[in-house]
Amino acid sequence: MIINIKVVASAKKNLIKKENDYLKVYVSSPAVEGKANKAVLELLCEHFGVKKDKISIIKGLHSSRKSVEIKE
Repeated sequence: MIINIKVVASAKKNLIKKENDYLKVYVSSPAVEGKANKAVLELLCEHFGVKKDKISIIKGLHSSRKSVEIKE
């Protein structure tokens, strides 16, 4: 499954909201040295109930808009 997300880094708290056709992911980590990406993956793992090796960013590694693949 591939999902589209928009990341808001340096937010007050970690949160996932459903928007129109994507998920908006708020993480408290800054967008520096991959910290926000790591936090996004951890939050999505928790949200979908999958292990870390089953989820990866496939598009938008250096962008706020990303495509994430979740393997089943």
